This record gives sequence, C-alpha cells and structure tokens, in this order.
Amino acid sequence: MTSYKVGYFVGSLATKSINRKLARALTKLAPPSLAFMEISFKDLPLYSYDYDADYPPVARAFKDAVGAVDALLFVTPEYNRSIPGGLKNAIDWASRPYGTNAFTHKPSAVIGTSPGAIGTAVAQQSLRSVLSFCNSPQMNAPEAYIQFTPGLVTDEGEVTVGSTEEFLRNYMAEFHAFIGRVLSGRPKNS
Repeated sequence: MTSYKVGYFVGSLATKSINRKLARALTKLAPPSLAFMEISFKDLPLYSYDYDADYPPVARAFKDAVGAVDALLFVTPEYNRSIPGGLKNAIDWASRPYGTNAFTHKPSAVIGTSPGAIGTAVAQQSLRSVLSFCNSPQMNAPEAYIQFTPGLVTDEGEVTVGSTEEFLRNYMAEFHAFIGRVLSGRPKNS
C-alpha cells in the first residue's frame, strides 16, 4: 500500500473543539500508510495582497507546510452557515499570489461535526466551493456530516459508538484510495 503525507486543518481555533477531537479520531482510524501532520493557521495575520511581494515568515512557513504534503484533510465546524473566518484566511494565504496556489492538483477531503442534526453540511458546501476554485480535487463520496453527541469521541480521539467508528474508518480508507487515484493521474509538472 502506497504511503502518503496528509496535512490536516482543524477549522476551529478552540483548544477543546469537537472538530479537533474528530481530527484525532480520524488520524487513529486511518490506514497506517497515511502519515498525518496538523497544519496550524492560528498565527497567520489577515491576508492582504499587500503581502504578495514579501510574505511574512509565518505565512511562508504555513504555505511551505501545505506544499510539503501529498493531500489535505479539512475537519471544520460550521460558523453562520459557512466556514470559520480563520480557515478561509488560511486558504487565501496558501493560494496567493496568483500563479503560486499551493492547492493546485492536491487531493482533499472535507468532513466536520457539530451538535446539530445536519453536522456541518452547509459549511462543507461552502468549503467545497472555495477548494474547487483553488483547483484541489475533492473526494465527493462518501460524504460525512457527523452529529456530535456528548461522549461520541473522547479527548484522546477514541470513537465510542461502533457504527460511527466503522463509518469513519471506511471514510479514511476511501480517502487513501482517492489520494492514490488523484496522484497517479496528476500532471508531471504539478
């Protein structure tokens, strides 16, 4: 089984985020051939094209981290029927300036959890629209809108409901297969 480096984003900056718990669970349930690293964006300033000629060191390091992985996993909450502002800001940093988009041809998957019954569905659609513009091939199925209930995932990332654990394990296996399909057909100069 081919190994890949996967960078993941937790859309919430909260240390006790339920999406951070979900991210921990996903990294534990993934095939062992996926190596994960969180790509943090909490220290990025607000993006402005005024920086395009000379990115600050924190933004260069962030963009380099995105460029260094084979694929990206977005684990995000829903804020006001969209994605959190910090996550959108991070995407703007990594995709600019024009012609240096770090997302181009990089396979991605989107998942999220919330206490609500639709489990981040609207935020995921918003994020998919942004990633489409950034030319990031996206895993479209299976979709994963996780309703978070107390105790569903422990602080250590253990899933306590068997059917949810099985679904998430399958989701990550599908993501692994998707990465392989995308990267095997990727243009040589990407």
